[in-house]
Amino acid sequence: MRKLYIEAAGNAEWVQSDEQLSNSLTAMIKARPKGAGWWVFAYGSLLWNPLFPFAESRPATLRGLHRRFCLYSLASRGTPEQPGLVLGLDRGGACTGVIYRLPAPVAMDELHLLWRREMVLGAYLPRWVCVKSGEREIHALTFVVRRAHPQYAGRLTLDHESRVIAASKGAFGSSLDYMERTRVALVTHGIRDPYLETLAAKVAALRGV
Repeated sequence: MRKLYIEAAGNAEWVQSDEQLSNSLTAMIKARPKGAGWWVFAYGSLLWNPLFPFAESRPATLRGLHRRFCLYSLASRGTPEQPGLVLGLDRGGACTGVIYRLPAPVAMDELHLLWRREMVLGAYLPRWVCVKSGEREIHALTFVVRRAHPQYAGRLTLDHESRVIAASKGAFGSSLDYMERTRVALVTHGIRDPYLETLAAKVAALRGV
């Protein structure tokens, strides 16, 4: 498994140890805003594969960050020879996703598991953000792309993104499957993302479907 993590991170130095993960989680828990619940803002794979129990879910909008295929994947959704792409939150714009509320009695245990999933490659920075859901403003935890990471792709053109998504496949499946699952999950919650819809049309044209 560590070999896969190293391949996915592109550099063994970025793979986080158990101690680093624990310290990072402890720091985030201490930084939790006063009165905040245990909400997690999902914008990518957590939408359709959260792997944690939740007591409540609802659409929410985050300002100041946007969803983008801005992180190369060298193992899970691609290979070192043909990198794939996965989503990250990057600076600017806005993102509509879904917030999940962890049940308080199991929140700590579930966050430890979530940290091992999202933080082990060192590609994301955890952050408490304020999202709007209906008329409510809610503090939630989310994961923002780390621009210093070797696999940060920056702002690619839509044509470039679509070519990568159409062709790449890794240990956990293809970038196309990742994109389609994200689209379907958003639609299930009544959310239509024009960026993903445009990408899907471009990928379909490339594949002749």
